[in-house]
Amino acid sequence: MKVDFTLQGTAGEWDAAVAAEGEGYDGVWLSEIKHDPFPALAVAATRTERVELGTAIALAFARNPMSLAVLANDLQLYSEGRFILGVGSQIKPHITKRFGMPWSAPADRMREYLLAMRAIWKNWETGESLRFVGEHYTHTLMTPFFNPGPNPHGNPPILLAGVGPRMTAVAGEVADGFFVHGFTTERYLRETTLPALLAGRKAAGKENLDGFEISGLPLIVTGDTDEQVATADAAVRKQIAFYGSTPAYRPVLEAHGWGELGEELNGLSKRGEWDEMGRRIDDDVLNAFAIVTPPNKVAAELLARYGDIFTRTGFYAPYPMPDGFWQPILRDVQAG
Repeated sequence: MKVDFTLQGTAGEWDAAVAAEGEGYDGVWLSEIKHDPFPALAVAATRTERVELGTAIALAFARNPMSLAVLANDLQLYSEGRFILGVGSQIKPHITKRFGMPWSAPADRMREYLLAMRAIWKNWETGESLRFVGEHYTHTLMTPFFNPGPNPHGNPPILLAGVGPRMTAVAGEVADGFFVHGFTTERYLRETTLPALLAGRKAAGKENLDGFEISGLPLIVTGDTDEQVATADAAVRKQIAFYGSTPAYRPVLEAHGWGELGEELNGLSKRGEWDEMGRRIDDDVLNAFAIVTPPNKVAAELLARYGDIFTRTGFYAPYPMPDGFWQPILRDVQAG
């Protein structure tokens, strides 16, 4: 299993990417939160040699397929074939109110979006006419002046993030891999996510998940001291509560019979009661969503839960830890 490092989205992230490569991580990911991930990854591509570089995630619907196809193609060039395009839909309020972009039928739109990008890349690769006409996107013009030609490193793989079964099935059908959302449980993953991925693969004429990347980033509560554990515990409960307040993620809670908790968290979020939300996450919920164990047992627990599913993973720890803390766990997971 590959182990990845998640950058924090601050200035100078390329230095952190260099450090992660030196520490033995297999991949470095940057999310689109407060900054655009592509410029930092472009700089990191010139300062690293081995580590894979990816977006986790870039917001597809904040762009159009052509603009994202160009960005991904460029990053694949700069990194000499080490780029992975991770994309996701975000939720409607952010796309329509923050970015001012259209929103409709997100799973159907995403399927068309990724197929449009592949049609654009195929045009550049083969020179055949670009003629993609869909319900949401149309791309029918590509003159030699704007055509970058074939990428010598091939097209970057696409990993699609999702929670619900429809978006998950789209990933299985038209993407090269799937990002498991941090707000998931082993039960939801096995009972809902994997069947949806397999349904998508079947729609694409494939019988299994061979060659299909599944990246998971489980929440972790751990620490060497009582103080570290307490800090981690509080931070992870708040993170679970934040995700749980989102109606689109309600099916994960409902799989455990915790649908009412989602409604309660949503109401608290609208009143800005973020600390109180974290206190509503009891130990049963915490242990379902997070790995709660001492540092020397994190790798074993992670592999026990997800070792037969994930092809790559990382440590979702929304709290500070001392330098070098994760290195023994990194090596144990890679060795497992």
